[in-house]
Amino acid sequence: GGSGAAAAADPCNPPPGTRVTVLMTSFAGIGAISALHFGIAPHDLTMVLGSMGASAVLLYGAPAAPFSQPRNLFLGHGIACVVGVTAHELVSVPMDTPILAAPLAVSSSIVLMHLTRSLHPPAGGTVLIAVLGSERLHAMGFALLLPTFVGAVILVAVALANNLVQGRKYPQW
Repeated sequence: GGSGAAAAADPCNPPPGTRVTVLMTSFAGIGAISALHFGIAPHDLTMVLGSMGASAVLLYGAPAAPFSQPRNLFLGHGIACVVGVTAHELVSVPMDTPILAAPLAVSSSIVLMHLTRSLHPPAGGTVLIAVLGSERLHAMGFALLLPTFVGAVILVAVALANNLVQGRKYPQW
């Protein structure tokens, strides 16, 4: 079976037991978000963000990594969402193009995550989703924080349930 120590030592080549655990937990995490979006939430409410798939890779595939910890996940995505929506409203809309808003939002998010010690690489996807998303997504404005945080809560809940597997410990703080 896979141990937390082995997975932390080389998350790119974990033992077979760890791969099975990763398969099950990532399926459960993304499956729960997908079920919420397609089965429970009103049809006009966006609940699945592509960046949550990248967060699942970190949380379940490399749970010991600093980027994978709950603080990084919540603050990183939260910062990125707020910065992305703000950049869309203050830069993309007046210019009628995201040509400057996208790089401004990503670079600002990175700096803010550094300042708050909350770097979470998948949040780079969240900020771009907020800037480059559809009109329907842009109409959500700061309500985009809802699917951002609901997705993050679901992913962390499944990661915590993963502690039931011997040798796994999440979070790593």
